[in-house]
Amino acid sequence: MPPYNAVTKHITLPDGRQISLETGKLAKFADGAVVVRLGDAMLLATVVSQPSQREGVDFLPLSVDYQEKFGGAGKIPGSFQRREGRLSDYEILVCRIVDRILRPMFPKDYHYEVQVMISLISADKDVQPDALAALAASAALAISDIPFAGPISEVRVARIDGKLQINPKTADIARADIDLIVGATADSVAMVEGEMNEVSEEEMVEAIAYAHEAIKEQVRVQQELAQAIEKSHVKREYPKYDENEELKQRINEAVYQAAYEVAKSGNPSKAGRKEGFSAIKKPLLEKLLAEQPELDQKMFARYYGSAEKKAIRDMMIKERTRLDGRQLTEIRPIWSEVNYLPGAHGSALFTRGETQSLTTVALGTKLDEQIVDSAMVSGYNKFLLHYNFPAFSTGEVKPNRGPGRREIGHGNLAMRSIKKVLPAEDENPYTIRVVSDILESNGSSSMATVCASSMALMDAGIKLKAAVSGIAMGLVQDKETGEYAVLSDILGDEDHLGDMDFKVTGTEKGIVACQMDIKIQGLSSEIMTAALHQAREGRLHILGEMAKTISETAADLKPHTPRSTKILVDKEYIGAIIGPGGKVVQQIQKDTNATITIEEKDEKGHVYIYTSNADDMAAAVGRIRGIAATPEVGETYSGTVRSIQAYGAFVEFMPGKDGLLHISEVSYDRLPSLEGVLTVGQEVKVQLVEVDKKTGKFRLSMKSLTPKPEGYVEPSERPERGDRPERGDRPDRGPRPDRGPRPERFTR
Repeated sequence: MPPYNAVTKHITLPDGRQISLETGKLAKFADGAVVVRLGDAMLLATVVSQPSQREGVDFLPLSVDYQEKFGGAGKIPGSFQRREGRLSDYEILVCRIVDRILRPMFPKDYHYEVQVMISLISADKDVQPDALAALAASAALAISDIPFAGPISEVRVARIDGKLQINPKTADIARADIDLIVGATADSVAMVEGEMNEVSEEEMVEAIAYAHEAIKEQVRVQQELAQAIEKSHVKREYPKYDENEELKQRINEAVYQAAYEVAKSGNPSKAGRKEGFSAIKKPLLEKLLAEQPELDQKMFARYYGSAEKKAIRDMMIKERTRLDGRQLTEIRPIWSEVNYLPGAHGSALFTRGETQSLTTVALGTKLDEQIVDSAMVSGYNKFLLHYNFPAFSTGEVKPNRGPGRREIGHGNLAMRSIKKVLPAEDENPYTIRVVSDILESNGSSSMATVCASSMALMDAGIKLKAAVSGIAMGLVQDKETGEYAVLSDILGDEDHLGDMDFKVTGTEKGIVACQMDIKIQGLSSEIMTAALHQAREGRLHILGEMAKTISETAADLKPHTPRSTKILVDKEYIGAIIGPGGKVVQQIQKDTNATITIEEKDEKGHVYIYTSNADDMAAAVGRIRGIAATPEVGETYSGTVRSIQAYGAFVEFMPGKDGLLHISEVSYDRLPSLEGVLTVGQEVKVQLVEVDKKTGKFRLSMKSLTPKPEGYVEPSERPERGDRPERGDRPDRGPRPDRGPRPERFTR
């Protein structure tokens, strides 16, 4: 008997495949540990929560880490140390989609450190593990004694060939026109993220609803698993907040109406609103401290924040207006500019209200492609979009430690949006890097990045299929009355105090990407649909404002942008273009100042040429075409004499191709030799007059390119073999003389 008692439950997907949840076999010191398996893909999720709370912590210190083990895919990491290093951007993105749905499920007053670790320990090329990560984490929490309002789960829903599928196979996802990760409880959707091919709002809602049905089954099976584990029946006890109802009532009475009036005043300035609320908080705190020197200031801050938040939310629902005075559907003022940075290949400055993005585009060669080396994927990436959020953008002082998880997540949302409108790969020879630097931030900086990136690419001369804009939607809902207000283009404060952050990007035709986080349970399909349609109106308005600055792609690249072209050649010419040890292509690059890359694909040689001006491009293209061209009889070529023999000269008339220029084809005059007529290295004009069908050898002529001299008579041609006299008709030469016996052959 094994020294463990494993418990396993199964989830059946709509297509009949089964997901297994197993606990009790691995990582038994963790508070909860579950192995999730689909096909050969296996994820181990563990959760541990500290038994004691750190001093001064008044929030949930939750960390979620997802890592793919190379060994589980039968691979060795390509890093110098040959071991897993810092998390890749993809792994960080998986951490984020799990964190965003787990975090609201913990009690508001649970401030004990929680660590969730998810590892891909076995890979399957047909299974995308990101769709299983939250299921594994939730199952581990469900069987633990950690307070948790789950279970939850996430699934991938994709529409492939017109049919919605749950967690489809990897190879099929490439054909999907909807690709979403949806997270939910059994009752309501809590998280959505993904990309689409310009679909309608109704199609998106349909996909989300289909995913939710699959999630309900996964939640039910997790509950069955938890019921089989004894320690999950009773969640651990922890000290709750101390409450002072008298103080709470007094703060509410002092704050609510005053905060309501400040919120209603509609001050468009973030700093002005901050001063208005501070004018309420500071005197009240001073007054209470004077009366009660032992006042718990953390308790005061909690009660004040709650009263202020309720006042602002109530004002929005009742007055149908916003903190900065806008109507619910109103978009902040927009101004923009392109070609702002003369040294960039493309640039745009996009400002909406108090949020500003300065975005640049750099166009590189195939040598600039990003190398991708992960447990599941190896290859190259030729489109990069990076998002930077420096501290000064919010008036703060923080050390610059490189991009964090927030920056990677926001950049990925913008990347997925722009990727949908880039030209097809065979139409775009460039490696593209877009960088958005946020210079001011008061809400929706990721959506400003989408708008600025679209404009900067058009300024750079990249032929987008359509312009893309983005908008962040918010929600304020009264749980008691059911009244709600959907907010377009939310401020940072509205994001903080609202119930939803729903970012939607798209073209004039439809949605291309989205990211939604719901902070409340029970969001109805009606509200989601209303938010999506309101988002469409805002998105189209923003597109109109962008079009005032740039409405179509620039007619040409910037003068300092590297020119690019691609030549297709028969694959047998690849070796000739490269040359022995790369000598030929290196010489072409040196002579023409070009960068040349070559790859074999689809039984063809794809030659990419990048230069800084048209003359260098023409020279490089000419050299490549010369090597890869097929000689044609009757064509004239410029050649170089390579060697001279008694019977003629050998002329290189195309790169790598020599032909014989017979002495009789040099001139109409009869030449006894070529001495003094041709020299080695001399450039000559020749015509290809014949290609030997058997040997493939080339016969050249110089005289065919000059007029015949007056009175010139072609030399008589040799008689045909059939015109020669038969052997029997020859004159009788008499008997052969007797030469005697032949000598014996010498043999060893």
